[in-house]
Amino acid sequence: MTLSVRLPGRLRRPPGRPRQGRGHYSLRAKLTLANVVLLAVAITAATTVSAMGMRLYLLDSVDTELMTTRDSIGRAQVSMEQVDALSALVAVSRKASADPAAEDADSLVQGAVFTALDDRGEPLTVAGFAPTAGQRALAAAVDPAALVADDEPHDVDVSGAPHRVTAARLGDGTTVLLATSTESLHQVIAKALRLDFGVGGLLLALLACLTLFSVRRRMRPLEDMVETSSAIAEGDLTRRIPSSSEATLEVEQLRLALNSMLQQVESAYRTRERSAAQLRRFVGDASHELRTPLSAIRGYLQLYEKGMLTDPAERRRAWDRMNGEVDRMGHLVDELLTLARLDQHPELRLRNVDLACLVRDAAADLRAQQPERPVTVAAEGALLVHADESGLRQILGNLVSNVRTHTPADVPVRLCVAREDGTVRLSVADEGPGLPEEDAARIFDRFFRAGGGAGSGLGMAIVQGVAEAHGGDVTVTTSPGDGLEVTVTLPPR
Repeated sequence: MTLSVRLPGRLRRPPGRPRQGRGHYSLRAKLTLANVVLLAVAITAATTVSAMGMRLYLLDSVDTELMTTRDSIGRAQVSMEQVDALSALVAVSRKASADPAAEDADSLVQGAVFTALDDRGEPLTVAGFAPTAGQRALAAAVDPAALVADDEPHDVDVSGAPHRVTAARLGDGTTVLLATSTESLHQVIAKALRLDFGVGGLLLALLACLTLFSVRRRMRPLEDMVETSSAIAEGDLTRRIPSSSEATLEVEQLRLALNSMLQQVESAYRTRERSAAQLRRFVGDASHELRTPLSAIRGYLQLYEKGMLTDPAERRRAWDRMNGEVDRMGHLVDELLTLARLDQHPELRLRNVDLACLVRDAAADLRAQQPERPVTVAAEGALLVHADESGLRQILGNLVSNVRTHTPADVPVRLCVAREDGTVRLSVADEGPGLPEEDAARIFDRFFRAGGGAGSGLGMAIVQGVAEAHGGDVTVTTSPGDGLEVTVTLPPR
């Protein structure tokens, strides 16, 4: 059954539609963006470290070759004349072999530049070859004295190309520059960076797709929660959040907690509705019960006011009737106050009470009021209970009054009290006509009178209220023609 609950002043939105607002973003988008940013930072850091390591390794290889050549020249202590002679032999050898590389006078090996300098730092002619533009540019870009004094090669741009350069002194004091181009090294590093960032971009795109798909699956339980909450806001209090095979431990704990809360909310709502219905019925019944004696009193007063009660006997009868209705109304108000106090869970005045003695007193009162009724009592000796004495007397009085009012005067009744496993059981049973099942189910309802009998219909409700105030309960055993037995169970204290 679906209940429709309309809350005034509250704006509702269709189930499943997210709330829009400034600064509100999808959790799916936030998680995806966070993963992509973290991976991008990781790829950038890893690529940077890798490129720096590659550069250091390659530069170290170039520097090792340069420094090895420099040390060899320093140990050989050759002069410039010897270098010229060796260079001439190399040139003749290359021409004899018709090697096309012999025309390259800029380097002794590919990418290497050898330049001899005079005292003024100007390039010298070596083996009959005039200094090239590259050699002149190299000589102009460096400080030979600083290079000779430094133990590490330097970076220098020669005609826009990066080089590593160092210097050595020959045996005759001539300075020679040894340089190696690092352009190919930087090209290799650039290619590696492009490859790394290309692969990283593909990984980022793949991660974004996988994260969106995975988060969508993981977020499904939360979407179910939103849908269920929206349905409950529309009035369907029976909805619960379904379980999901994709849920994580935290989400499953949240689902169980929310379902438990929803169960309590539904129970509280049902209880409130039931209490409100009972209150409306109670107020209506109380108004009806009070209206009857008030109408009777008002009627007799109107008769007296109009002078229609001329006979002293009629006036006396009207007076007695009004007193009777006043007593009835006062008794009804007292019972209503008793029920109101019980609803507020009052603090009982507990003490040790001999319940067997109270049962015997109630039986004696019943015998005095109806001498012809057979009364049997099973309450020998003393049976102490820790309870409120006035409440127990009220229970016994209402049960005995119920028997006296609703059964013939010659119907036997039995009052029994006993202790079983620490629990005290008080029962009042009669052999009267009993009650049908539908009346027995409503016997504790306020203002309910089986078969439209006499009384206010509050006696059994008070019995139940007092028993529950003591932490006990009341049960009824009856069927048509088999009498009625009411058992009050009090817990051990």
